[in-house]
Amino acid sequence: MEITMENDVWFMREALRQAQIAYEMDEVPVGAVIVCDGRIIARAHNLTERLNDVTAHAEMQAFTSAFDYLGGKYLHDCTLYVTLEPCVMCAGAAFWSQISRIVFGAPDEKRGFLRLGKELLHPKTELISGVLEEECSAILTRFFKEKR
Repeated sequence: MEITMENDVWFMREALRQAQIAYEMDEVPVGAVIVCDGRIIARAHNLTERLNDVTAHAEMQAFTSAFDYLGGKYLHDCTLYVTLEPCVMCAGAAFWSQISRIVFGAPDEKRGFLRLGKELLHPKTELISGVLEEECSAILTRFFKEKR
């Protein structure tokens, strides 16, 4: 499958569906999907509250599911779509997975990995930001506004 902006938008909408599931579970609404050969092989959302586990971010859940699906520890030729810029932990996991692409929606100036530099990713990982940024930011803003 050819990589196009149209495809990136379609898959980010799938990640947003996962974020909505998290929202409905009273989890921070971050969603992720991993795509390989044009097919979604993993869908996930934050589960930190439900699992009582600070490492249960959407990306970490998606990585585990994708590794299981593929039967290996590397995600070559795969793309992670995530609604929020990954944190340092998730960027580190992405590095070790050697994922080919990361596409994220909303930036995270406080906890996102980019404040420390793109070097946290594997040198061969392509990074795309700002896909459906407004929608990705809106669900987070709404969630935290309701919490206050």
